[in-house]
Amino acid sequence: MLSTSSPSSATASSARPPRGPRPRWFDGFLHLESASGILLLTATVVALVWANTSWPLAYETLWHLPLGLTLGPWAWRGQLHFLVNDGLMTIFFLAVGLEIRNDIHDGELSDPRRAALPVIAAAGGMIAPALLYLMLNFGRSGQAGWGIPMATDIAFAVAVVGLLGKRIPPALRVLLLALAIIDDIGAILVIAFFYSAGIDGFGLLVAALGLVAALLFQRLRVNSALVYVLPGVVVWWGLWRAGVHPTMAGVALGLATPARPWRPSETSPAVRVHRRLEPWVTYGIMPLFALANAGVAVGHVSLGGNARIVAGVMLGLVVGKPLGIFTASLVAVKIGVSALPRGVGWHGILCIGFMGGIGFTLGIFMVDLAFPSGAEEAAGKLAVLASSVVATVFGLLAGRLLLRPRPATLTSD
Repeated sequence: MLSTSSPSSATASSARPPRGPRPRWFDGFLHLESASGILLLTATVVALVWANTSWPLAYETLWHLPLGLTLGPWAWRGQLHFLVNDGLMTIFFLAVGLEIRNDIHDGELSDPRRAALPVIAAAGGMIAPALLYLMLNFGRSGQAGWGIPMATDIAFAVAVVGLLGKRIPPALRVLLLALAIIDDIGAILVIAFFYSAGIDGFGLLVAALGLVAALLFQRLRVNSALVYVLPGVVVWWGLWRAGVHPTMAGVALGLATPARPWRPSETSPAVRVHRRLEPWVTYGIMPLFALANAGVAVGHVSLGGNARIVAGVMLGLVVGKPLGIFTASLVAVKIGVSALPRGVGWHGILCIGFMGGIGFTLGIFMVDLAFPSGAEEAAGKLAVLASSVVATVFGLLAGRLLLRPRPATLTSD
């Protein structure tokens, strides 16, 4: 689940209002650390079955349902899939940004040497997969797909971590979140500079103005969360106009949220907002995201001459990701520029290395950019799906075999 182990989080947890009566089995399920992973993986299976049975058209029709909004002369037209992936997932990224912000304030990331580790690990986890892909496809028709195995799917990686429950130390979870965000930012930059016409400067200016407005409200100690919706929408629209994935607006706003309470008797804004968002993100947005994106039709895919594309993507995600993340982390720690999080050993780094190979959503997005249509596109999507499944299995096995459960006294809510 999206939770931190900081003292401020504990304070927030104790301040939660009492909840009404619920079935005992349901309340117990919600308190499972693996509950989010179970829900998200269930939604994934449902989507895959739905898209590969006799009703695949119904699946596509649902998520391409047209939506629109008109305000005077201004009109917006989109699809339900866009609303989920670019709208609701912004809230997920906001929660992730808030969790990292809390940890930067009083957790593992407050130490500069430990904070450097996810940056270095993410760089290794991007370079190694791209190189392995190019080893098989350089100079061939599939060369354009070198960016496909570079990105980690944060939502699915978080779900796999949830399935491991108490075996994952809180510091290791935060490391994975930070690594995956940096990884995705790097992938977005790759998209902007290598798979698109570039970044629109006006959009970046609008996003910056929205962020400045949010910071100004914080400076004035505006306490109502609703007030921040407008600058949040401005940041989102600016990034969308700029050609940057607009969900990064959630990360930016989360990292900019104050992690210190404005009054001694209160919890900090970052903790308070994160606590309110957590159940919506964990039990609503993430499963809906899986349902909308996991429905890849794998039947009737003819590899033909695209076996190198499939092999390159799978080699990059399943081998390149853990190899790059682990090797970069090992070198950084050994030469003294970084340090492992407290309570995290090399087995834990290897475990999140495998999870880094879960490249589902952004990987499929990059397939669409690299191979707009035809057999290469189908082969690329099948490779991303298969690689993500294999990386999930390897990550779970590594966690079960290499990591020990935390004592009950150290369990965070």
